This record gives sequence, C-alpha cells and structure tokens, in this order.
Amino acid sequence: MSRIGRMPITVPPGVQVDISGNEVSVKGPKGELKRSFSPVVEVKLENSQIVVTRSSDAPSARALHGTTRALVQNMVTGVSTGFKKVMEVDGVGYRVEMEGPALVLYVGYSHPVKIEPPPGISFEADVKTRQFSVNGFDVEQVGQVAADIRKVRPPEPYKGKGIHYLGEKIRRKAGKSGKTK
Repeated sequence: MSRIGRMPITVPPGVQVDISGNEVSVKGPKGELKRSFSPVVEVKLENSQIVVTRSSDAPSARALHGTTRALVQNMVTGVSTGFKKVMEVDGVGYRVEMEGPALVLYVGYSHPVKIEPPPGISFEADVKTRQFSVNGFDVEQVGQVAADIRKVRPPEPYKGKGIHYLGEKIRRKAGKSGKTK
C-alpha cells in the first residue's frame, strides 16, 4: 500500500469538493480547479475527508495511487491557500519592476522584457531586494510560469548572473587560469 496514497486529505472550511465518477472538482476562496483521473483509482468523500483507493495491486494502479492523492491534495491546497514561487534577479544593473499587473525584467538585453500574467497568476515584485514572486492557485501553472520566466535569462555558471529561484544552488565553474611558466 502506498504510504502517501493511503493518507486521507482533510478538506478545510470554505472548500467545496464535488466528485462525479472519476472527475474531481474543487472550489474555494482562491478559485476553482477541475481534473479527471484514471478509473483505476477511486476518489471518495467521506465526512469532510477525501480518500483515494485503488482497485488492484497491479504496478500501474500502484503507481497512480500516490500520484492521484498528491494531485488532489495540491488542488485542495491551491484553492484554499494558494501557491507561491519566489525568484531572484542577480547581476550588475539587473532589476525587476511592476508595470500594472505585468512584470518588467531588465536583465542585460537591449530592451526590457515585459511578461503579462496569464489568467489565474499574479506577480509581486520587491525592487530593493530584487526579488519577485509568482502567485496562483494551480501549482502546475505557477511552476510553469516561473520556469518560463527563468528561461528569459538563466543563471550563468561563472558569475551567477541571471534569474533563479530563491535558495537555488547555482553550480559555479572556475574561470580562466593565468599562464604560468
């Protein structure tokens, strides 16, 4: 039995869960998420707890058991509290600003890079610390938008200049060594 898969998910107050067949819909104060799952696993609502069970011990069913539970947990957490990815800009002259709801990055190009938030995503920027955050209720969308922003100027290995996640360890390389006789 999957250790993660057998743990029940507590539904916080203010969150509505609707399960019809293999489709789960979760609605809360931050938004609404809907997802359909494999018929191999069964999702049930039992007295304000969501329980995920599997139909057999086949390897494919065992693999989906923990994954399904984790996805439902992320849906419940997202609509109740939301998700946040904090990122940082490093480099001389690199900075980040807000222009309405859009994020504007000055990261060494001849032009500023303006990023409009997709629906369900919002940005916050702190000019003094050169940090910004990507906020939303869908964990997959938050992660994808953060990864797309990081691709604008990934951190380079010699000086570490670029956009990276807060706390990310950047693998550094030694620079040129001088000529010795």
